[in-house]
Amino acid sequence: MAQYSVNNFTVENILSSIKSGAIAIPEMQRPFVWDSTKVRDLIDSLYNGFPVGYIIEWQNPRVKLKDGTTAAGKKVLIDGQQRVTALAAAIVGQEVLDNHYKWRSIAIAFNPLEEIFEVSNSAIRRSGKWIPDISAVFKPEFDVLTFVFDYCKRNDISEKMSRINDVVIKLRSMQNNSLGVITLAEELDIDSVTEIFIRINSKGVVLSQADFAMSKISSNDTYGGNITRKTIDYFCHLLESPEDLKQIKNNDTEFAESQEFNAIKWAAGKVSPIYQTSYRDILRVAFTFKFQRGRLSDLVSLLSGRDFEIREFKVEIEEDSFYKLHEAVLQAVNQTNYERYLMIVRSTGIVRKSLVRSQNVLNFGYALYLLLQERKVASAKIEQIVRKWIALTILTGRYSGSPESAFDYDIKRFCTYDDPMEYLRITEASELSDAFWDVTLIQRLNTSVASSPYFNMFLVAQVKAHDKGFLSEQIDVEAMLENRGDIHHLFPKKYLMKKGVVQAQYNQIANYVFLQQEINIKISDDAPNVYMKKVFEQCETKQAVYGGIVDIDKLHENLSQNCIPDGFEDMDIRNYPAFLEARRRLMAQKIKEYYWAL
Repeated sequence: MAQYSVNNFTVENILSSIKSGAIAIPEMQRPFVWDSTKVRDLIDSLYNGFPVGYIIEWQNPRVKLKDGTTAAGKKVLIDGQQRVTALAAAIVGQEVLDNHYKWRSIAIAFNPLEEIFEVSNSAIRRSGKWIPDISAVFKPEFDVLTFVFDYCKRNDISEKMSRINDVVIKLRSMQNNSLGVITLAEELDIDSVTEIFIRINSKGVVLSQADFAMSKISSNDTYGGNITRKTIDYFCHLLESPEDLKQIKNNDTEFAESQEFNAIKWAAGKVSPIYQTSYRDILRVAFTFKFQRGRLSDLVSLLSGRDFEIREFKVEIEEDSFYKLHEAVLQAVNQTNYERYLMIVRSTGIVRKSLVRSQNVLNFGYALYLLLQERKVASAKIEQIVRKWIALTILTGRYSGSPESAFDYDIKRFCTYDDPMEYLRITEASELSDAFWDVTLIQRLNTSVASSPYFNMFLVAQVKAHDKGFLSEQIDVEAMLENRGDIHHLFPKKYLMKKGVVQAQYNQIANYVFLQQEINIKISDDAPNVYMKKVFEQCETKQAVYGGIVDIDKLHENLSQNCIPDGFEDMDIRNYPAFLEARRRLMAQKIKEYYWAL
């Protein structure tokens, strides 16, 4: 069976099909990402007969209606939306949305004498040699003869009237030029179409399952998929660019009157430096918790009406899936839900986005929160489960790389147990055994990667314990993290370099500590047995030199908080390897105590 057919259609035919709704452009309401020069280049290629690539369309699978008959859905444009939108902007004069949700025109100018295109500007508009906006040429009322006469008279080139006439006719006939259209076979199953879609390259980036799912959602206006898509897009945009709220309201007045807009407009006043969601994140969260599945390819199948048991497509499944997804998205963008989840994240000790390397940790945490809330689990238990699960998944790297299989497995297991705490306990017993704390974690702390999730978890544990920075009397680690405090070396880097220690060793994370810059300057390049001797002396003289600690008990407490091994004040280069090993053990123990206290 042929998987696709290839045909040529005129530009005018393609634009007419889109206007009539025969072809659905899934992302028409999303910002146009091409710059104006790229639109110019596309028009120039089309004018000169150069290939401009293919667009790819797919007709939704035939779904069984309630009366037993079948119906085919619209053709969905799954690749080529930017090119088609560019053509509509330049030839039809259709406005496009920019990155700030402002409608704007892209006027492409044409010089008939030189047969060149440019992005229109004020100088071109003042010049008599240019057609400042070629969309005027394609209007039905445009008269070629009248234009050519006026143009030649204006530029005093009457002898070139015949040539200018031919050029303008060639320009107008551009809408009759062909564009390649690949039509995917109706009989292709969802998995095959998904695979084709994600293999399509756009600017060298492979499109994702989430992109395909979002295209599927926005191409459906029967069950409000287009509204669901807007809810997701606008919500994520407002979190990032709250100043665009007014533009969205002005440009999409109908949506601005909807309950969905009322549900998301709070995002314009919210700054979340910890959990900033893209449309992929919200889609994954909503689908995972509501459908209790982790693979977004399953969402595409469900939105197409697929019955997984009998492998057929049913309209009632399609309808139910769109409604469930819409409900899930509204729950995910709900202000109370979003802010309560953020409070749980902060209560875990995560006060800065950089402390969580994997966005999927936070995505699953939010999906888990919404699932437990929907199951009416007690609030205190929800908080504890979500806190511990976030910490557990960071420590074990559970959602590193592709998370879909792990998402699918975990969400189903949490639903299996009447008491979701039971699955957490089972996972703890399996993943966080004594061997993990006493061997594995210590080994993983043996690294020079400053962004290591294990060092981040040590900092999170310090935040949770309200620990002070090294040798700081008042300023705690949380304040340093939130104000971009500095990480410094306990054994100063220059000191170790002078002793011949290589970078991979002097930059060990067991040698890192959050330290006020002024204290670090005082320490300079001294060995611990030099500068720590002075720190102990200041506790006797009560004259602060290194930080503000002048009490010996407070000093010992500070060293304990920062997991500084006993005898550190007597150490020099000879003790460095032993110091690293001892501090790794203390850091692992602190993380362990932190986790079990969550």
